[in-house]
Amino acid sequence: MYIYLFILAALFYAVCACLPSKKRMAISIGTLIGWLLHGGALWADAVTSNSLRMGFAIMLSGTLWISVAAYWLENRNFTLDGLRILVLPCAAVSVLLPMVFPGSVIELNGRSILFPWHIAIAMLAYSTLTIAAFHAILMALQESKLHTRLNVQKTGLFAMAIDRLPALLTMEKLLFRLIGFGFFLLTLTVLSGVIFSEELFGQAFKWEHKTIFTMLSWLLFGILLAGRKWRGWRGKTALSFTLTGFATLLLAYVGSRFVLEVVLHRGLA
Repeated sequence: MYIYLFILAALFYAVCACLPSKKRMAISIGTLIGWLLHGGALWADAVTSNSLRMGFAIMLSGTLWISVAAYWLENRNFTLDGLRILVLPCAAVSVLLPMVFPGSVIELNGRSILFPWHIAIAMLAYSTLTIAAFHAILMALQESKLHTRLNVQKTGLFAMAIDRLPALLTMEKLLFRLIGFGFFLLTLTVLSGVIFSEELFGQAFKWEHKTIFTMLSWLLFGILLAGRKWRGWRGKTALSFTLTGFATLLLAYVGSRFVLEVVLHRGLA
């Protein structure tokens, strides 16, 4: 049954991504319906009373699910059509991935009650920083247009969406608000993983690719926030740090799990 929910959610996302920006109410309602279908399908597929299905596809799908919610809420305060055209197609693809790559089942019996909370906080951190990365891409395009002064008002849906974005300074404030919240959640994820490693994962803390990439991403976002506060970093420096930090974080779990599950055909450890 949940397979049909995945397909319907993908269709709603795809249609809403293609609607013209003047259909604001239809986009809002359609996105909300797709989000509810997406969440229901994820819950039915991944969660039972005694086990949790995990894998790169489910993690990516869950991340985009929360990212869609963040876009939907932000769009109620600001016109973020460019974000819609970036986020919703990615969400439509991510919805379908668990059908192809189901991941592995983790038994929750005998595990700490902290384990699902650790996963939930990690996904919130991933999602917030995913939206920040999309936001940074929009800012880079917006800044490029201002510098080159190209007349792209009638060259397509995406170009018009860029024109409708808030002022660059407003976009920058939103970006750092997202990064600050995402960094806080990522800090909680790192601390819970380090302090409760044996209780969460059944093994003492050890340095591995996932840990190294997560810590590197945390360091990059921390340096960016410190540079913003003490040195006034902005513009290309902020965008570069954001996208590099996001790419590193993506490698930490989704990238490594993709290699293990799809390339090496190994189950979830």
